[in-house]
Amino acid sequence: MSVPAAYLGVILIWSTTPLGIQWSAQGASFSFAVMARMLIGLAICLLLLRFTGKAFPLNPAAKRLYAISGLSIFLAMLLTYWGALHIPSGLISVIFGLSPLVTGVFAALWLSERTLTPMRIAGVALALAGLWFVFGQPWPGDSHATLGTLAVLAGMTVQALGLVWIKRLNVRASSLAITTGSLGVATPLFVLAWLIADAARLPPDITPRAAAAIVYLGVFGSVVGFTLYYYVIKHLDAGRVALITLVTPVTALLLGQTLNAEYIPARGWTGIALIGAGLLLYEWQALRLLHGKRTQPVE
Repeated sequence: MSVPAAYLGVILIWSTTPLGIQWSAQGASFSFAVMARMLIGLAICLLLLRFTGKAFPLNPAAKRLYAISGLSIFLAMLLTYWGALHIPSGLISVIFGLSPLVTGVFAALWLSERTLTPMRIAGVALALAGLWFVFGQPWPGDSHATLGTLAVLAGMTVQALGLVWIKRLNVRASSLAITTGSLGVATPLFVLAWLIADAARLPPDITPRAAAAIVYLGVFGSVVGFTLYYYVIKHLDAGRVALITLVTPVTALLLGQTLNAEYIPARGWTGIALIGAGLLLYEWQALRLLHGKRTQPVE
């Protein structure tokens, strides 16, 4: 697989995922949309395990990993899908762009990692200031926009906590095995949520766009995206990987405006700019190392 192609694939998938979430949740109930996505993703992962012959550990440590990861996926995605009903898709990407900052804070507190340098603390402070601007927005068309923003923020925080918890467990398993085991835990919970929220009713008039969005997210958002991301992590340094979190919020915002007629007020753009500046400060050291490698003369 070409590393540049995988890198571009991650950016494209992460940029389109928020819009796909919103479209799928608008064409059907949010609980059905996320359940159907996870069922598709789990089926594909099981097929891949079957035909690739990858090991699927079932020792106690691996089961603990699947349980924690699956629970974090369930809570994060359920909150995000509900929030997507009430806020622009581009804002979802901006909030999830904060994930490296929140993950760094959890890693410093829980894993005793020295990730919070003065510059990174300044980046976190700038991003929090940006969130303050964002929360003050009367987002057009929905009276629950503040609650929606809070729900997506909570979902992102749960996901970051799950990532740090997984790292703390330090279980050796392939990315496909982790994804399969996690979806194996999360999917029954999504089915249960659908049974409770919708009383097992199928959408009576699901639109072609919503159905296509669900399939797209099941195949690309849940399987291909994670596979490409793990591939990129293995082959590129932290600076290049960090650029993904800086690029995808911008592209997602542009896609939301172009394809979904989303409008963000001027004060909201100020908050988004502050969040972007905070991310830039947070990843500055990794980006400097990347620049140093580019400018280093070849002997």
